Amino acid sequence: MSDLVSNKPISTSVGDYLKAIYSVAGTGSASTNALSERLSVAPASISSMLVRLREMGFVDYEPYYGASLTESGRREALRLVRRHRLIETFLLEHLGYPLTDLHEEAEALEHAVSDKFTERVAWSLGHPKHDPHGDPIPAADGTLEEEEDKPLSESKPASRVRISRVEDRDNSTLSYLADRGLVPGKLLLIKEVRALDGVVTVEDEEGASHALGHSLAGSIFATSLAERA
Repeated sequence: MSDLVSNKPISTSVGDYLKAIYSVAGTGSASTNALSERLSVAPASISSMLVRLREMGFVDYEPYYGASLTESGRREALRLVRRHRLIETFLLEHLGYPLTDLHEEAEALEHAVSDKFTERVAWSLGHPKHDPHGDPIPAADGTLEEEEDKPLSESKPASRVRISRVEDRDNSTLSYLADRGLVPGKLLLIKEVRALDGVVTVEDEEGASHALGHSLAGSIFATSLAERA
């Protein structure tokens, strides 16, 4: 894959759709309903945009079968993902932004800066591999180091894990987890995973116990220590 540099700027709406498809489906197919939920846009509007993206060569799309990114669509999506995650990192490390403000601020800024600016930010940060939420940052050549992690809700009791990333779309969730130190890099012992209601109980390095509801546990991703050994 070529470097993540765009020769022709794309519109904000096109970029947002490409990122959403990538976020929902990766290299797979994203349904209209999934994209509607992700973008808070009516399904009819989603379908119209997907037809437009197909005409632009960014997606393969058939009604009722969903949309998947073409090679050029994936390249554009990763270019914006790289920009977004680098901006988040810069805001935290250099400007002292709180964790809960990073996502929305980066959403606004990512469409206003150039690829040249993005690479300057990457250089100033020392070319980080992960953003503050633990998500991998695509490299300038388009490669992406995928994490072999899974939600805490899928963990096994008595296993030891390390938090790799947390979902960044819900500020109340971010605040709750940050207040309890449940952030990327934290080591946890899975004490219980209740089949009845999906509550996951974990113990951190300081011996504090945390009972996490199914939805909350699903927003925290972790790798087992055995997998990292």
